[in-house]
Amino acid sequence: QVQLVESGGGLVQPGGSLRLSCAVPRSIFVTSTMGWYRQVPGEQRELVATITTVGSPNYADSMKDRFTISRATAVNKVYLQMNSLQPEDTAVYYCYARRVDIGTNYWGQGTQVTVSS
Repeated sequence: QVQLVESGGGLVQPGGSLRLSCAVPRSIFVTSTMGWYRQVPGEQRELVATITTVGSPNYADSMKDRFTISRATAVNKVYLQMNSLQPEDTAVYYCYARRVDIGTNYWGQGTQVTVSS
């Protein structure tokens, strides 16, 4: 079973920052578009950002000025730097991989981000 392992979530005050990390098996990492989604209980999972195998990012409009996605090939990780966090950013954040060659999707278990004073 493929495992994407997220880390870096937690509690932060409004206006604060967090960096999420996702460790990915190399065979998946080098052949996948990577991304982050988030989900609030009772709502649909929504796109935060994706990044292609060659490092081209794409963001949800509401997050592109505050969040930055990146990938590090040397360590097979994808990151999400989140700045100026607000209470509405509170959600479970999921790491995502999509194999560009065979179209298979993979998901992590999620990491909780809570923005509260």
